[in-house]
Amino acid sequence: MISQYQESLLLSARTFQSGLLDATYEDVLENIDSGIILFDELGVISFVNKQMYGMLELQRHSLVGCTMAHLLSHIQLNRFKKRQVLSSYREMIYKGKPNYEFVDEFGRYWRVSLSSGETMKGYYLFTVKEISDYKLIEQTAYQNDNLAMLGKLSASIAHEIRNPLTAIRGFIQLLRPHLHQLGKDEYARIILAEIDRANDIIHEFLMSSKPSVPQVGMISVSALLKEAVLLTESEALMKGCQIHLHPLQGDMAISVDVKQMKQVVLNMIRNAMEAITERSDDYTGTIEIGARREGAEVRIFISDNGKGMDICTLDRLFSPFFTTKENGTGLGLSVSDRIVKNHGGCISVSSRVNEGTRFVISLPLIQ
Repeated sequence: MISQYQESLLLSARTFQSGLLDATYEDVLENIDSGIILFDELGVISFVNKQMYGMLELQRHSLVGCTMAHLLSHIQLNRFKKRQVLSSYREMIYKGKPNYEFVDEFGRYWRVSLSSGETMKGYYLFTVKEISDYKLIEQTAYQNDNLAMLGKLSASIAHEIRNPLTAIRGFIQLLRPHLHQLGKDEYARIILAEIDRANDIIHEFLMSSKPSVPQVGMISVSALLKEAVLLTESEALMKGCQIHLHPLQGDMAISVDVKQMKQVVLNMIRNAMEAITERSDDYTGTIEIGARREGAEVRIFISDNGKGMDICTLDRLFSPFFTTKENGTGLGLSVSDRIVKNHGGCISVSSRVNEGTRFVISLPLIQ
C-alpha cells in the first residue's frame, strides 16, 4: 500500500517535471535567434516560433494547422517569400539537400536547414538563420586572397612591360612628323592612344595591389563634383547622356587626396554612361549627381537610369577582376572601394535591372 502511494507520488512528480521541461524547451525555441517551423508526419505545421512567423510576416494562429500547400496559397504571404519557401521545399524535400541558401529582396543571406528521419519520428524540422555576417567575412577573405595574388603579379610584370612601352612611345613620337608628311598621322595617334591605354591598365593593377598613400588636402564637395562634371559632360553628350548636377545645400568640405577622389567620382560617372549606352530601348539617359550632409558625414550620390544590375552582379561588384564589360579589367570599382576606405569612408550601391543604379560615397566632413 505504501509502495503504491510512493509510486503515485513519483508519477505525479515525473508528470510535473515533464510538463515543466516541455515549457522550458518551448521558451528556448521561442527566444532562439533562428526561425523554426515543425511539420508533423501528415505534413501539417505543428509549431512555429516567433522568429519564423516574424520572417514570414504572418500571425502564428494563421500558420499552425496549415499544410505546405495552404502556406503557399496564403493571401498575406508576399510573392518573393512564396518563391523562396517553394524553392527551399523543392531543394530539401525532393532533392534531399540538408541545407539551402538564398538571398532575400534586401540583399541579406539566409540558410535553411532540415532535420528529419528516424530520430524525428516522421516530423520535419526546418531552421532558418541569417548568415550575412558569415558571407561578408567569406567575401572579405576571398577578396584579400585575390589582392595578395594581384600584388605579386603586378610587381613582377609592371616594370617589364612599362620599359618597352616607354621606348615604343618615344620612337613613335620621333616618327610622327614623317608619318604626318605621308598623310598617316592617324596611325601614330592610334598607336600612342593604345600605348597610353596599356599604361593605364598597368597603373590600375599597381593601384589595386598597393594604392599610394593619400596626399591629403582640403577641398569643397561642390568644387570636386563640378570639376568631375566638367571633365565628363562632353563625353556624355557624345553618348547621348545628360548629366544633372544638383545644387548643394551649405558649404561642405572634406580632407582627401583630391586626385584619388576625383578618380573615384570619374570612374562612377563613366560606369553610369556605359550602363546607359548598354540599354537597348529608346530613352533619354540621365545621370544625377549631388551630395547632402548626414550628421558628421557627406553622402555623395551618382545615379543613372541605365540597364541596372541583378543581385548576383551586385554581390561581386567590388571584387578584383570581376567585370561585365567586354574590354574591362574588373579593377576600377575595386580600386575605388579601397581609396574611399583609406579615407575613412565607404561606398554603397543599389540597383534594379532596367531601372538604373545608384552609388553613394560616404566620407567624413571637416568640422
